[in-house]
Amino acid sequence: MKIKMNGGLVFLLIFLVAVGVFLLYSKLTFVGYVTNIANEVSENVAKCIGQNSILYVQSGCPHCEKQLELFGDNKKYLNIIDCIDSPEKCQNIIGVPTWIINGKQYSGVQSIEKLKELTGCK
Repeated sequence: MKIKMNGGLVFLLIFLVAVGVFLLYSKLTFVGYVTNIANEVSENVAKCIGQNSILYVQSGCPHCEKQLELFGDNKKYLNIIDCIDSPEKCQNIIGVPTWIINGKQYSGVQSIEKLKELTGCK
């Protein structure tokens, strides 16, 4: 039994395979990038950021989890307030994660480089 394929169908099949390979590679590269970032955050940098900031989070918040993952095991040095456990401390917090650095609020997931810049940590 012979299967006849026209040029358009062959092109579409090749295109879909290429897109699938690209998406798979992109996901693996991103996962590796996040893993490398976590490994690169030194204990001293995490301590410095923790001493010069407050991070407001909420249990179960996926963005908060992503923020904390950037620090890996060194997240223990951060000054973290969970708004579920301490709602009275979160009166002026609109969303989480939110960083307070030098009296200013920074909402959303922040890169380690941005946090180092804002806190003056090296």
